[in-house]
Amino acid sequence: MTYLILSLIGLGILAAAIGLLSHNKDGGSSVIMKGESSCATCNGDNDKCEQECMMEAATKDIVYFDDEELDAFRNRAADSYTDAEAEQFREIVYTMKQSEVKEWTRSLTLRGIELPDQVKDEVFLLIDESPSR
Repeated sequence: MTYLILSLIGLGILAAAIGLLSHNKDGGSSVIMKGESSCATCNGDNDKCEQECMMEAATKDIVYFDDEELDAFRNRAADSYTDAEAEQFREIVYTMKQSEVKEWTRSLTLRGIELPDQVKDEVFLLIDESPSR
């Protein structure tokens, strides 16, 4: 009888350990293990990573890139900008480091600012060419 009780306790402990380990592999843990990606290493190849980073960014303060004047374009459609207005975006994007462009576009999104159609291709090329962190 004692062996049966000890076996059941041991089996319960083993089942709990397996359950905890599988829970952590499914994303239940917020601890980043070596080899897993974080927002600092998210390079756009993984949609889940991008989505999680966008959700994380939404909970943080918005980062400005010396571009507060762009807040005047909140809630404007991407196809409604004049060439002069689009040039304001171009001036900002070409004065920042290439590695900052992706974070800048996130900042614009969080602020409700759409990139003008005239500069989207240029911005996306800079993002695609930027070195992975």
